[in-house]
Amino acid sequence: MAWAVPSLPTDKSRFICIYPAYINNKKTIAEGRRIPIDKAVENPTSTEIQDVCAAVGLNVLLEKNKMYPREWNRDAQYRGRVRIQLKEEDGSPCFPQFPTRKSVMLYAAETIPKLKTRTQKMGGSDQNLQQGEGGKKGKGKKKK
Repeated sequence: MAWAVPSLPTDKSRFICIYPAYINNKKTIAEGRRIPIDKAVENPTSTEIQDVCAAVGLNVLLEKNKMYPREWNRDAQYRGRVRIQLKEEDGSPCFPQFPTRKSVMLYAAETIPKLKTRTQKMGGSDQNLQQGEGGKKGKGKKKK
């Protein structure tokens, strides 16, 4: 009965950790970004990383209360860590298209902007910007 407890860390040892800072284009490499800035995403959340990885079939575990050590901001938006199983017990990759942790990070960064939550937010902000510009033009005409 007591022998079951030590098996948990070995199970988790096959899980890699991905923090949102790893794929955030607002971060520098010194602040923790691990992929090229042109492939990174603007302010990803741990939930978004979990969603895209689970959708492709990866074994995902979300740890909401964990924080990236280099993250100075303690807001809920920056909290969270995603653990992903990359390898089986025998050491072989779970998915051939994800042999390394970097391949998972690049996939997540490529897929997160296509999420419905992201596309809806972007569409709404574009409309607001257009309305704001229209208001500025109207004010300009009144002055003349």
